[in-house]
Amino acid sequence: MKLLRRLYDWVLHWAETPYGLPALFLLSFAEASFFPIPPDALLIALVLGSQKKAFKFAFVCSIASVLGALFGYSIGHFLWWSSPNQFSSIAEFFFANIPGFSHNVFYNVKKLYDEWNFWIIFTAGFTPIPYKVFTISGGAFNINIFWFIIASIVGRAGRFYLVAGLIWKFGPQIKSFIDKYFNWLAFAFTILLIGGFIIIKYLL
Repeated sequence: MKLLRRLYDWVLHWAETPYGLPALFLLSFAEASFFPIPPDALLIALVLGSQKKAFKFAFVCSIASVLGALFGYSIGHFLWWSSPNQFSSIAEFFFANIPGFSHNVFYNVKKLYDEWNFWIIFTAGFTPIPYKVFTISGGAFNINIFWFIIASIVGRAGRFYLVAGLIWKFGPQIKSFIDKYFNWLAFAFTILLIGGFIIIKYLL
């Protein structure tokens, strides 16, 4: 978990550089397929620095995340199996090194897809549950690509526009609140992040 915290701090530092927007795009893309830290923290920091660009940041975050979801889907669809029911070396690398992935989780996600389809993709996109597990599994199990894209757009855009909209609407108050309680908020965010991985590990 110390590694996750270091990654989290590294993500936040981009808000203090001229490369905040490109970093937001790349982070949002990567988080949907392999990177463990969600882009929300950087999105919040950027919107606080420029409220008038709140929805631009949310748009960039949403588009990049959906593209990243399609990249994750492609990994699952084209690279996950070396033969029917036989994992490839890339799949085994993910199982061994990417937080949230395991053989049991992978097959349990398949059951969730079978039962909930559109709604499980939306839920994974909107909540702290690691989205990459669902994007790659979706490709590996040939989930309907049309509904996958629609659910990804709705879930991801809903999440990022909600975050940006709250700060745009209540900017000064929110900024003061965040300035005053930043350490507690950072702690809460970390708990939510870790909680997402716990859900994946123990409940799926």
